[in-house]
Amino acid sequence: MRLFITGAAGFIGSNYVRHVLNTTDDEITVFDALTYAGHRASLEDLEDHPRFSFVYGDICDRSAVETALPGHQAVVHFAAESHVDRSITDPDAFIRTNCDGTNVLCDVARKADVERFVHISTDEVYGSIERGSSSETDVLNPRSPYSASKAGSDLIALSHHITHGLPVSVTRSSNNYGPYQFPEKIIPLFATNLLDRIKVPVYGDGKNIRDWCHVADNCTAVDLVLRRGEIGEIYNIGAGSELTNLELTHALLELMGFDESMITWVDDRLGHDRRYSVDISKITALGWTQQHNFAEGLADTVRWYADHRDWWEPLKARA
Repeated sequence: MRLFITGAAGFIGSNYVRHVLNTTDDEITVFDALTYAGHRASLEDLEDHPRFSFVYGDICDRSAVETALPGHQAVVHFAAESHVDRSITDPDAFIRTNCDGTNVLCDVARKADVERFVHISTDEVYGSIERGSSSETDVLNPRSPYSASKAGSDLIALSHHITHGLPVSVTRSSNNYGPYQFPEKIIPLFATNLLDRIKVPVYGDGKNIRDWCHVADNCTAVDLVLRRGEIGEIYNIGAGSELTNLELTHALLELMGFDESMITWVDDRLGHDRRYSVDISKITALGWTQQHNFAEGLADTVRWYADHRDWWEPLKARA
């Protein structure tokens, strides 16, 4: 199968490309605009792989998508603006890429008669919940420009299925961590700060709760949905590793040999959601199992950043 993977110079996409090349005989075309979070160095070790090719392009550019996409049997759509803080200061970019770009991609994919289209989304579309876990049928309640644009993109993709029969499936994952994550997100930001003996910023009271899923586990779930998921269905992906931001910070401080004196308390983010949690019974029933323990995965992630300064230092310098 030939896969057309958007946004795969970014964090989850680059990990997914490695997963596919390592576990299948599929051919891959990466289509990426190399915006601030997309880094060609994330794919550098794959450049000479016989089943890998890279096309520079923007999913909002219909002509570019029409040139590159036909001839592929499946689309896996990771491309998105994805940082909540940036969406607060520049929401236009999020609507353009996440909504307009998704519409262009769906329309071209439909005309190209693709056999599968997996749209990658987030648990943030459900909004903040005090208790329990969000299921795939829950009403969406996005509370930031980022999550609103992702909820919109979900509905756009699913509308192309309902209206035109585009074979769409949607995944919504909890927070991911692991190698190749742009160092503005909390785990790589804190890890790289501490490697340089720089204090780490904790928002508000530090009690916002997130569920942490290793990126490799998310990639196996996405691939399972691509190959065995039902068309028109949504699949939540999570790990059951809920931590407050302060608990996560303490875990990183202990792992890296620091104490609370390395914390800088900062004003809370506007509209900061308190807690996300997703019900993963549906993806589990499809056959997915989590492989990574959080404590071990976090230690492996810190080691990766310690060993790959050449990857993250240039990104952090321009962030």
